Amino acid sequence: MLRIPLAPFAAPSWLKDGALALRKAGGMALDLLYPPACLACRRAVSRHGGLCPDCWSAMRFIERPYCERLGTPFEADFSAGANGRTISPAALADPPVFQRARAVARYEEGPARQLVHRLKYGDRDELAGPMGLWMARAGEELLGEADLLVPIPLHWTRLARRRFNQSAALARAIAKASAVPVATELLIRVKPTPPQVGLTRRLRAQNIQGAFAAPEARRIDVKGRRIVLVDDVMTSGATLNAAARVLRRAGANQVDALVFARVVAES
Repeated sequence: MLRIPLAPFAAPSWLKDGALALRKAGGMALDLLYPPACLACRRAVSRHGGLCPDCWSAMRFIERPYCERLGTPFEADFSAGANGRTISPAALADPPVFQRARAVARYEEGPARQLVHRLKYGDRDELAGPMGLWMARAGEELLGEADLLVPIPLHWTRLARRRFNQSAALARAIAKASAVPVATELLIRVKPTPPQVGLTRRLRAQNIQGAFAAPEARRIDVKGRRIVLVDDVMTSGATLNAAARVLRRAGANQVDALVFARVVAES
């Protein structure tokens, strides 16, 4: 029996226009029910998922020049080293376990702290989308070389209380923007650690010691991979160092870190 190949179906222009009109109408209806508001101050804005002009101006975005290892901004432009990279004295004196860290904004200034707290404690998981998109832009260099995104895990007891892991939510948003897959099973939290808030750098490192593990059955998925750790905030880097150390020991080829906000001037 002779089979005649069928040409692929092409929707007529009137059908495409109608579908577009329906989507626009749906968006307008949604705006009427939930008017676009600034993610930080809730003031009316033109579109969902953005900041008002005042909050945008107040965000202290981190841009070059910054330390290529720690991601901390310099107050003035410094000449690059022999390899074309600028490394801070802090990174030279105490190199981190992770290779590079990148952050969207300073945590101690502007609306960044508000956004982090609302995501983490305020059940505002819809913030993960726009925050993750900013993180994907800030970490574009890292993501271009990455094989996997690994969010910093919560211990199951804290996850039960909080109901969701903000780092995993951010990682999923970054994955959507960058096409780098998320792997949540490669790193687990085996020790329920007290909150790090208010601790000195030394106590933070002691507090997080032994908190993470790489499951033996999943180490084959770690070996030789280039991994980007994802978290909401970086203060001293103790948590990211501890997680990176476990992944490196499990065979990861490289571990970088990507956060939404980082503390630049520790008290």
